[in-house]
Amino acid sequence: MTFDPQAMAELGARMAQGTPQAAALNFRLVSVAPDGAAMAVPWREELVGDPETGVMAGGVVTTLLDHVCGLSVSCAMIAARGSFMHFGMATLDLRIDYMRPAEPRREVIALARCYKLTRSIAFVRASAFEEDEANPIATAQAAFAFTGPRPPLDGPAMEALGGGSVS
Repeated sequence: MTFDPQAMAELGARMAQGTPQAAALNFRLVSVAPDGAAMAVPWREELVGDPETGVMAGGVVTTLLDHVCGLSVSCAMIAARGSFMHFGMATLDLRIDYMRPAEPRREVIALARCYKLTRSIAFVRASAFEEDEANPIATAQAAFAFTGPRPPLDGPAMEALGGGSVS
């Protein structure tokens, strides 16, 4: 199956600004790939969790991680199918490990990779950081349940994601 980067960039841009919460936080698309995606949230005064330090609120980082994890699932589904077809999904589980506070007055980037798809659940790992992914603010492990119609997922894209035959 082929991955259409233009179609994914358009979907990613819509996801970055398409929900009221993402638009209010001013998310922006950084990149898309067959197995993942990256988004960023710029630092703004109204997103600060502690006025004394100027550090972005942890809830903003959580929201960014959840959003980019969902986008990575969309990318993986499109890569597995070869085209976009609407499907519903919901965050089933989202575990976040905070490792340090974000740096004051800095944009936060989140990178997520969907590493396994089944017929009903997608599994994702992600990290949030300022510049260096090796120095994360937080890491996440997530599972997403598919809630709408979806055709069988077969082929090389599924095998690359660890899927293979699914039920």
